[in-house]
Parts: sequence; C-alpha cells; structure tokens
Amino acid sequence: MEILLLIGGFLLLLIFRVPIALSLAVASIATGIYMGISPAAIIQQMASGINSFSLLAIPFFILAGEIMNEGGISKRLINLANVMIGKIRGGLAMVNIMASTFFGGISGSALADTSSLGSVMIPMMKKQKYDKDYSIAVTISSSVQGVLIPPSHNMIIYSTVAGGVSIGGLFIGGLVPGLLLGLVIMILAYVIAVKKNYPHGEVIKREDVPKIVREGLLGIFTVVIIIGGILTGIFTATESAAIAVLYAFIITFFVYRDINISRMGVILQRTFKTLAMVLFLIAASSGFGWLLALLEVPSIVSNGLINFSPSAAITLLMILVILVALGMIMDMAPLILIVTPILLPVATNIGMDPVHFGVVLMLALGVGLVTPPVGSVLFVGSAIGKLSIEKATKGMFPFYTVMIIALLIIAYVPSLTLFLPNLLGQ
Repeated sequence: MEILLLIGGFLLLLIFRVPIALSLAVASIATGIYMGISPAAIIQQMASGINSFSLLAIPFFILAGEIMNEGGISKRLINLANVMIGKIRGGLAMVNIMASTFFGGISGSALADTSSLGSVMIPMMKKQKYDKDYSIAVTISSSVQGVLIPPSHNMIIYSTVAGGVSIGGLFIGGLVPGLLLGLVIMILAYVIAVKKNYPHGEVIKREDVPKIVREGLLGIFTVVIIIGGILTGIFTATESAAIAVLYAFIITFFVYRDINISRMGVILQRTFKTLAMVLFLIAASSGFGWLLALLEVPSIVSNGLINFSPSAAITLLMILVILVALGMIMDMAPLILIVTPILLPVATNIGMDPVHFGVVLMLALGVGLVTPPVGSVLFVGSAIGKLSIEKATKGMFPFYTVMIIALLIIAYVPSLTLFLPNLLGQ
C-alpha cells in the first residue's frame, strides 16, 4: 500500500499537471505521514540531498554556458564548422551537426543547443531550400550530443544520486559515445542530402578563415579547461567549472565584445532561475528516493528483472526499453534522480560498470528528449521551425533509427565508454 501511495500519488499529480518537483515532494510527504514518519524527517532528507560539494559544479556550468551563449558563441561555432565541412553536399546540415558537437561541449544541454543553434540554423536551412522536417530533425537529433559530451550537468546529477561515481570518469566516458552519435547522424544526414539533392555549402573567403578559426577555438577551449583540469588533477570538477566561468566571462566581454557587460544581470537572472528549478528537483527526488529505498523498491525491481530475464543481454535490453519509454513521458533530470536508485543495482548485478551505465542512461533518456509526447527538445525545434509536432516527428523517423542503433552499440560494447576512463585512470 505504501508503494502504491508513493508512486501512484506521484503519477496522479503528474496527470493533473502539477510540476514534477512539487509532485515528488507532496507524494513523499503524504506517504511518510501514512507510514508514521514525521514530515520533518522527509524534509531533512530533501535538504541532505542538495548538501553535496559536487553539486556546486552545476551553477558554474550553467553560468558558463549562459555567458558564452549570450556572447555570440553560437554563430562563431557555426562559422568554424562551416570552414571545416561546409563545402560538401548538404553542407549546411553537416555544419549544423558539427556545431552541435562543439556547442555540446560548452552548454551540456540539448535544450540550450536547440534553442541557440536552432534559432540560427533552421531558418538558414529553410532559406536554402532544405525541407522543414529535415532541418528540424537534424538540429534536434544532433543536440542530444550535449548530454554526452562533457561537461554535462546531468552527469553530475547522476554521479550524486549514484553514490559518488567519478565525475571525471563520466565526462571522459561520454566523449566517444557522443562523437559516435554525431557521426551516425551525420552519415544519415549526408545520405538524405544526396538523395534529395540538397545544395552544397557556401564557400568561405580565404582571408576570413584565420579569424573564424581563432574565435571558434577560443570558445571550444572552455572544454579543454574543464577536462584538462580534471584529468591532470589541477582542479576538481567544481573548481574547473568555476575557472570555466571566469574564462567565459573574459572571452565574452573582453575578446568577442558582442554584448555590453550590463547584460550580466540578465545572464545571472536566467542562471538563478534554472538553478532554483534544478536544486528543488534534486531535493524533492532525494526524499522520494529515500522512501523508495526504505520500501525496498530497488530490490524488488532488481530481483524481478533478473528472475524474469534468462540472460544479462536480455536484462540490459529490458533496461533500455524501460529508459527510452520513460524518457518519452518525463523530462530527463527527474528521471535520472528517480530511476538511478532503482536500475543501477540491476545494471551492476549483470556486470555493468556504473560509469558505463551512466552514459547509457544519458543517451537513452536523451532519445526521449526528441520523442513525443513530452519531448521538450522536439517541441522547441518544432516551434523554431514553425512545423507541427506530428510532421516534425514524421521527419525524425530515420533519425530515431540511427539513434537507437547508436544506443545499442554503446550499451553492448562497453569498451567504447570505458576505454578512455581506464586509460586515463578515471
């Protein structure tokens, strides 16, 4: 009855469109009262959930991304990608995907990627006679790289709820899978471009190339600071995020100089708003997760899946199906907080490394970000492209196929994720 009240109450509140964080908190407190647990004890668990040093990296990463995004990094990354691969057939689509690869290493967010790059690339592609659904599909599918390529604040959330899995290991582990995802999307986009005879990209003037490369690399160097600092042991993840904010501030306001420093107030306001939502969500899910553990829900699910499945490979496939299905009906951050305590024990029981599971979790839920009925990135892309959700989803079908193929490869070939962390001692 307690499990039914906890999970059923949460789902019922979601049906009535109560915000996810509030649904988690209300369901947890109501269940606690039913079990005879003081509401103060639940609130104490919520508070302890955000009392973590590693979580300090999240506001810094959000702030660094906001500063770079406001300062015109999007157009500079687009120009850099255009110099590198813009000349081929369907070049603008290739530029879109590569720019998402670069931008993912700065924002760590598929939604920010689509909002920033999509607002430039989708109208540009439509102007050059690319189909609307193709333009949107390329933009939103490639944006999922942002949840894999470091720094991803969702990986920090996973690290915290998973009991301190190495953030450095997760960051490095997500690099190859993120690039693999970008590669398979690029191959598909090129095949479609050739089939539909989309135009070649525009030729960049030779005298403009040095400036474009210099400004683009200055933005990407943010990733070098973060990853390099963590790998060399000079910085912790939190310290590297703070240094990244300082670097982004200098580059944006004293090198690029596209915006006035007075915009810093707006940037901070957006950062605090995002941070408040994230921290409330983490706090609420901590209380929810504590009750799940108290009711032994993870053990029940773990034993059920293992007993039902004849092999580890089938168990892994079932986990992937569950994650993709859940990703289609709920946002990514709350799902990480809810499913990690339940499915991580199942994954470790079948021999998955926690770092490998974390990367697979990111990609599986990332697919949900671009899938109806609750795919937030799909909604943003459709709004920018001025196309209905139904038509945008239809254009995504080939891209769903390659994304699922990439997910299966990454899930069943753990060395793709673990090779670099093991090599670098993470």
